[in-house]
Amino acid sequence: MSFILHPIDIVDHISPEDFAANYLTPRRPLIIKGLTHNWPALQKWTPGYLKQVVGDKIVPLYDNSKADPAKPINSAAAEMPFDAYIDLIMSEPTELRIFFFNIFKQAPQLLNDIAFPKDLMGGFIESMPSMFFGGSDSVTFLHYDIDLPHIFHTHFGGKKQVILFENKWKRRLYCIPNATYALEDYDVLRPDFKKFPALEGVEGTEAFLEHGDTLFMPTGYWHWMKYVEGGYSLSLRAWDASLSRKAASVYNLAIKGGLDSALKIAFKANYARYRENLAVKRAHKELAAGKPF
Repeated sequence: MSFILHPIDIVDHISPEDFAANYLTPRRPLIIKGLTHNWPALQKWTPGYLKQVVGDKIVPLYDNSKADPAKPINSAAAEMPFDAYIDLIMSEPTELRIFFFNIFKQAPQLLNDIAFPKDLMGGFIESMPSMFFGGSDSVTFLHYDIDLPHIFHTHFGGKKQVILFENKWKRRLYCIPNATYALEDYDVLRPDFKKFPALEGVEGTEAFLEHGDTLFMPTGYWHWMKYVEGGYSLSLRAWDASLSRKAASVYNLAIKGGLDSALKIAFKANYARYRENLAVKRAHKELAAGKPF
């Protein structure tokens, strides 16, 4: 058994008016296949070219380990020269991935190869474009982004599977209190409903990205990603126009970032157990109440 997953809307192109009315304002995900049709990156960013411009810079690598509530999130599992890592992901399966890499610090000329989709919306954080790389066995665990941006996520190379959930489901997903990830990195494709009964009935969206496809992921969306084949993706981030959403972003960064890290250091395993128990109680309370409806 699995979650109730609906297909994502897919368009080749979209007008600003259609995008605002049907996706940005109601916060619905979308794949835009033609958004990158005039980007030089679409043809230029081959594995060989990226190796050439970044070279042998040592990069931290992450594996498929679940998020441990007692430890700092996103702790690196290994390190490797960038060019050797690209050879690895393009030649064989591996769990190792690069997370939130600002490749433009290493090769600022790459910025000339992309374009922020300002015709669709404003608020882009132009100082924060970032890239993600993975081999065919690598998975990004289920989470949502702490700063609550809208994200335009463009994929290069082989196919990538994405599963999305609206933030209204976060307690049913066993969200850890004061965190942006779940109680365990359970198998999103085959969840254990006996162990996690609140997951049954949760609805999400499934998408498959191919070379040049751009996923619009609205603010607060939970996302799980699997590299079906070795590849890499670019994320462009934009603020939501509402002041309440910006305030929520600041709150998240202060409470779920700073305060939570301090409590982990101070109370270690006791704090982790407390949060795990509270996540279960909240999930089962939501299930009993029939929420989020």
